[in-house]
Amino acid sequence: MTTAAGPMPVASPPGPPRHPLDPDPVRATKARAVFALGLMGALTGLFIGGVVPATVALQLARQARREAYASGGFLTGAAWLRRGETLAWTGLGLVAVSVVVALVIGVIRLAEAPYGHDFAPNMD
Repeated sequence: MTTAAGPMPVASPPGPPRHPLDPDPVRATKARAVFALGLMGALTGLFIGGVVPATVALQLARQARREAYASGGFLTGAAWLRRGETLAWTGLGLVAVSVVVALVIGVIRLAEAPYGHDFAPNMD
């Protein structure tokens, strides 16, 4: 038994063949930015400054999802978007916790403070 000389035939990908002018799938650059901003929001969430990058990350995530839907599958990076959104919401949650803790501490300190003027004992 002999084998035929030459290259082996390559199996074609399932589905209809791609048009030669179709662009290659590319990861969306906004997906990377959403992840980076979400990470910054989560890391600085306990310090109130985390609200700014987290909010920007959520706005960019909405834009990136719209662009990915409009691209018809040629923009990828949905996992990075999901992770970035999760981190951004975590950062906003940490901001809310730190604001509530600061308010509780402020109310307790206000309740412990003496009310009115503190005059010397020899004053009428």
